[in-house]
Amino acid sequence: MTKTQGFFISFEGGEGAGKSTQIRRLGEALRADGHEVLVTREPGGSAGAESIRHVILSGAAEPFGVRMEAMLFAAARNDHVTALIRPALAEGRVVLCDRFIDSSRVYQGITGNLEQGFIDRLERVAIDGVRPDLTVILDLPAEQGLARARKRSADIGSSEAPDRFEKEEIEVHEMRRRAFLDIASREPDRCHVVDAARSEDDIAGDILLIVQHRLDQEEDVDAADSNPLRAESLS
Repeated sequence: MTKTQGFFISFEGGEGAGKSTQIRRLGEALRADGHEVLVTREPGGSAGAESIRHVILSGAAEPFGVRMEAMLFAAARNDHVTALIRPALAEGRVVLCDRFIDSSRVYQGITGNLEQGFIDRLERVAIDGVRPDLTVILDLPAEQGLARARKRSADIGSSEAPDRFEKEEIEVHEMRRRAFLDIASREPDRCHVVDAARSEDDIAGDILLIVQHRLDQEEDVDAADSNPLRAESLS
């Protein structure tokens, strides 16, 4: 299927929720169905944003405070949107992004204690009108997520210390989980919560059904927009 306008899907959730695995599986399924897919991540994705990613996750920005950290995330996001996401959407591709605006709202806003107005202003500048059409929130108790993250590091033989966020207290991680669920309850048209405590196959199946339903809806809208008679019948 070729779309004249792309579709933007962000994935959110706590550490170890399985976002990377599910993004990979969804990308494979969508490509098999004829979609052109771009997989990306935050912080990072574009060349400039990847440079900032290292500064953030290494903890080098931490001494400057959460406000500076939020500004770095915003700078990375703006480069990411400008250089990668917006052009891909203009080409009609499905963009799958590991974290986006909701992570900043939760990590810097809720648990970083930054005022909502500041977060909102940074968000508007960073995204420049590019918002996800759909957000999949993988929900998992913080203790299980952190255990998965530690096991993943052990399985790949990583000697790296936990990153800037993985090393924080479990109470902070659980607060973030509740914050993601709160966002989902306030924006149900965009956000879908998926139980990430189940098997990888069950999670992937649910996500694919959600995405296929939304893409089918977009196709109906596109068809109606291009066919006045169909548009009248749908109204």
